[in-house]
Amino acid sequence: MKVEIISPTKTLFSGSVTSATVPSKMGPFTLLQDHAPIVAILEAGKVTLTDEHGERHKFDIKSGFVEQHDNTLIICIES
Repeated sequence: MKVEIISPTKTLFSGSVTSATVPSKMGPFTLLQDHAPIVAILEAGKVTLTDEHGERHKFDIKSGFVEQHDNTLIICIES
């Protein structure tokens, strides 16, 4: 799935991943290919992306929100 992590000042990540784990207000959850559409508020923690080569990319965040639909994931964060 396509993922973009953006902050008010720059794009932190743009690419394809196999999974994304985010720290939501209801607890952490993982988004995979073909996940149902969702919008969730994020809290302080780590966003972890796993790319197609199995490499993990971690980003510390303070807050934000995530939107997923049609295998496109947008994560807007404050870091």
